[in-house]
Amino acid sequence: MLGTDGNFYGTTTEGGEGGAPCFGDCGTVFKISPAGKLTTLHSFDSTDGSTPYGPLVQATNGNFYGTTQSGTVFSITSGGTLTTLLAGGAGLNALIQATNGNFYGTNPGGGTSADGTVFSITSRGKLTTLHSFEGTDGSSPFAALVQASDGNFYGTTSQGGADDLCNDEIFVGCGTVFEITPAGTLTVVHSFDKSDGEYPAAPLIQATNGTFYGTTIYGGAPGPCYISCGTIFSIIPGAR
Repeated sequence: MLGTDGNFYGTTTEGGEGGAPCFGDCGTVFKISPAGKLTTLHSFDSTDGSTPYGPLVQATNGNFYGTTQSGTVFSITSGGTLTTLLAGGAGLNALIQATNGNFYGTNPGGGTSADGTVFSITSRGKLTTLHSFEGTDGSSPFAALVQASDGNFYGTTSQGGADDLCNDEIFVGCGTVFEITPAGTLTVVHSFDKSDGEYPAAPLIQATNGTFYGTTIYGGAPGPCYISCGTIFSIIPGAR
């Protein structure tokens, strides 16, 4: 991501100089200038997290926030000072900072039914689980959320939903598009049924016309792919 100082900031899932048990393979946070000068800001060593898959987000306080697959949420300054805000649990997806200043994200495997959660976390590390998925309302949310113009959050789950037609292939349920309020009230906006898509795993985007756009990895019209070839879809908020 492009920082406000004009440099780019990102993560690597492996490498670095962390000690045992990673032995230099837990991942890093780095900075690179537009001219290509690379600076490793932090090497994870498992005690502070490992394998940061998701992108960073720069908050209004100027610091960067991110997650690791070992279940940590961290903040890091542009100078490389890292603070672990949350430790333990399942792997976490990328965060977004909402208009209220808190961060929101998804966990693909946690919750009361191990189907994933939607959570919020403050800049000081106070975690609130807003919703635990139970399968019929979605399962395995792998994508980051997006805060829409109405103030609510929208996202996808890669599995679960009302339609179980995907059982004859690999996944249980074809996935969903959901809406959730900042207080945690979740509404399933759409359950995919394989004909219109299957396994959405990327974040939605909201266009200037208010409509959301997204993709599914599988599903759609039959094609030469193993489980169809995927779809691009649009969905209008409020159009149930």
